[in-house]
Amino acid sequence: MVNQPNDLIKKLQEGDQMGFTTLMDLYQNMVYNTALGIVQNEADADDITQEVFEQVYISIGSFKGDSKLSTWIYKITISKSLDHIKKKKRKKRFGIVKSLFGDSEVENYSPVEFNHPGVQLEQKERASELFAALKQLPDKQKIAFILHKVEGQSYQEIAEIMNKSLNAVEALMSRAKANLKTLLHNYYYKNLSDH
Repeated sequence: MVNQPNDLIKKLQEGDQMGFTTLMDLYQNMVYNTALGIVQNEADADDITQEVFEQVYISIGSFKGDSKLSTWIYKITISKSLDHIKKKKRKKRFGIVKSLFGDSEVENYSPVEFNHPGVQLEQKERASELFAALKQLPDKQKIAFILHKVEGQSYQEIAEIMNKSLNAVEALMSRAKANLKTLLHNYYYKNLSDH
């Protein structure tokens, strides 16, 4: 990721529109891919990306520069993504209750086919199994795994983004890998026995 140029931050804090355009050019893919990895829905990831940049625009004045700009933006992206999941779960529970009472306008909650831009076509089936398993991980494990394996962040960078110690991130990654191995065992065992 690009190191933060102090003049860009200054421009943003002064409300410079070109500075904001530059910021979006630099970080839009990072925000979208991170959100997509967490929520696993393209339309939702688009919405979250927009919300993140709105939040950055509103909050840039309070950015102190204690961390890298990218770290700060990752934190906002993760927070918005987790909030989105919580809202969707509440909406889904409400939809189930409404359907019990015969409301015909209840949203259909079947999962859409998930596509991530970092996944090559021939890896799609395996990736969809991985992302389905990722959905079942606790949030902190899922975020650590996505930041490391999908976004290519180092454990140190993940520690800064998640406000965790390096040891805590290593433990999260270890548990995430162990849980994924268990979750994916059935899928791979089934595929091996099909051949």
